[in-house]
Amino acid sequence: MSSWTGPGIPTGGDYPPGSPARPPRHTDRGGVRPGSGLIDRGDETGPLVEPDWWAYGSTDHPDHPSGGRDGNGGFGRSHPSGPLPPMPTGVWDRLSGRPDAGEDDPTVATPRFGAVPGEPGEHDDEPTAATPRAWDEHTGALDVIGANVEEEAPRRRGRRRAARPAPADVPATEAMPAQPAARHDEEHLADEHEPVDGPEGPLTDDEIPVAPYDPRSDRSRRRRRRRPFAVLFALLVLGGIVAGIVFGGQKLLALLDPTSRDYEGAGTGEVDIRVNQGDTLSDIAQTLDDADVIASTGPFVSAAKDHPDATGIQPGVYTLRLQMSGESALELLLDPAARQVSRITLREGLSVTQVLNRLAEDTGTPLEELQRAAADPVALGLPAYADGKLEGFLFPATYDFEPGDTAVDMLAAMVARAEQAFDGLNVPEADRLVWITKASIVQAEAAGAEDMAKVARVLENRLSDGMPLQLDTTVNYANGKGGITTTAADRANPSPYNTYVHTGLPPGAISNPGEDALRAVLSPAEGDWRFFVVVNPDTGETRFARTGAEHQQNVLLFQQWLRENPEG
Repeated sequence: MSSWTGPGIPTGGDYPPGSPARPPRHTDRGGVRPGSGLIDRGDETGPLVEPDWWAYGSTDHPDHPSGGRDGNGGFGRSHPSGPLPPMPTGVWDRLSGRPDAGEDDPTVATPRFGAVPGEPGEHDDEPTAATPRAWDEHTGALDVIGANVEEEAPRRRGRRRAARPAPADVPATEAMPAQPAARHDEEHLADEHEPVDGPEGPLTDDEIPVAPYDPRSDRSRRRRRRRPFAVLFALLVLGGIVAGIVFGGQKLLALLDPTSRDYEGAGTGEVDIRVNQGDTLSDIAQTLDDADVIASTGPFVSAAKDHPDATGIQPGVYTLRLQMSGESALELLLDPAARQVSRITLREGLSVTQVLNRLAEDTGTPLEELQRAAADPVALGLPAYADGKLEGFLFPATYDFEPGDTAVDMLAAMVARAEQAFDGLNVPEADRLVWITKASIVQAEAAGAEDMAKVARVLENRLSDGMPLQLDTTVNYANGKGGITTTAADRANPSPYNTYVHTGLPPGAISNPGEDALRAVLSPAEGDWRFFVVVNPDTGETRFARTGAEHQQNVLLFQQWLRENPEG
């Protein structure tokens, strides 16, 4: 409340800055305030009508009655108690609102921290006018540069679109007008770029809102461009790491365990490897390692243990390759084509002379070398009970002779095989020469294994009776010829092998008997036969007789066959 000291002159009071002087309030009791102490002079100072210039709001208005229009310095009054004139133009006038601004926007209440209870809070998906975002609390709900980054797509630098008007259905309280500070930043950015054309000409900075620059968009584009190369580079690095681990692991394992080293592949070149009789898998592996066929013994032995045929590797010379894997070397050793051998099969009943000729033909060994070797029984390992006679000790079987084997090696292998067979039949050494001699005759005379036991019985019966054996096979052996017949001259040979002239057994075997003949001598058939003859050499038919007359009938059958087969 203010006090009055004169008509229309205020001495105090709290008027809002920049507003016109407010007239004094009058009472309805004769214009004098009760208790004021003033004398009523009868002035008619009732309520006055506000003049039109009050609505101008400022003395800067062109129609304001200032500047001495009324001759009183612009402050003339038509009534002594009229309203006070406006205050002089000052700072407060310039801070007043713009004439075209209209009414101020309604104030929006912004919570300081968090959300108001009962209203959408910080856990809602989208912020609202009642739930400001994190930066609103510090900016007073002003527009913040970058606040719309997540809401608008990145724009090309230097190009800005005109601000879109707020939707009609959005309440006025939710629209936050752009502030001068934000506009200043936008004008500063716009100065660096060319003007943007709008539908009606170039747009001004105030008409082109600028989305703040988002460096994440450029980084994402560069990242997308680099992504294929980064993936390829990562794959190459990963492959190198894996290869390094594998290669390094192999090297480390080889250092820690030298026996685990192994070559890769089937190897190159050629090398001859000899597997000796009685070699174990470890012995063979060591031979291969020494010749650089395999890198170490471990892989070969491991592969051999897993292969069921590995224990059947035969002695001999094998053509292998250098620097093979352990598994490849094993497979080649099991291949018969890799073995360098001369395989010879000696049938039963061949004489020493016939065996030497066969060896020379099949192995390429000179016959003279073989004959010299046969004349050295000690070098061949011939037993003492043989009396230096090789006949009967070249056991009939199949032999594999390797490159480099000598004549002595070949003949010695046959003698060793014969001793192996003799030992298996458990014949005492003191009886072996007689036993082998009988078996050689049975082998030469019998046409088949089924007749050997009968022939053995005839020999036993004639020897027990003291009769000469009279065997053509012994006569032919003495004469160095073959066949099943003899002549008178042949039978006249005084050789101890001529059983027509000498009774009993010859001094040694006449052939190299097989196991069947040896067994037949040990177990002759039961019978009283004294004679036998092969009546049909083509079929091997043999007839046995107890008497000489019966035997002559069988001889006539044989002679008939000879006439039918003059070439014998």
